[in-house]
Amino acid sequence: MDVIHVTQIRAYGYTGFLAEEQVLGQWFEVDLSLWLDLSPAGDSDAIADTVDYRKAINLVKHQIQTAKFSLVEKLAEQIAAELLQIAQIKQVRVQLSKPAAPIPDFGGCITIDITRSHSSILLT
Repeated sequence: MDVIHVTQIRAYGYTGFLAEEQVLGQWFEVDLSLWLDLSPAGDSDAIADTVDYRKAINLVKHQIQTAKFSLVEKLAEQIAAELLQIAQIKQVRVQLSKPAAPIPDFGGCITIDITRSHSSILLT
């Protein structure tokens, strides 16, 4: 199976455990890996035979901007589930990062990294 990588999708959202995170918001960054068969598009040169990654980018940004979950794990799951609604995508990897997590004396980044396929979504 082939893969399309879309990296550094950035959007401002309101997901977080702390009440302030759901009111003030924060930046999130997402990297995607989208598994699908790219050979039809390679043969036809038609966008209808592949995933229009603009749609995937807009979907991720919309989820981040409109969701208000307590946990970034839930946001990552929601993004994966929405992406798997795109017919050509067989499996997706979502790496969702909080570059400025509100943790005292911590300057690092928190990243949730999940991989989901149609079979994993059906089992949950």
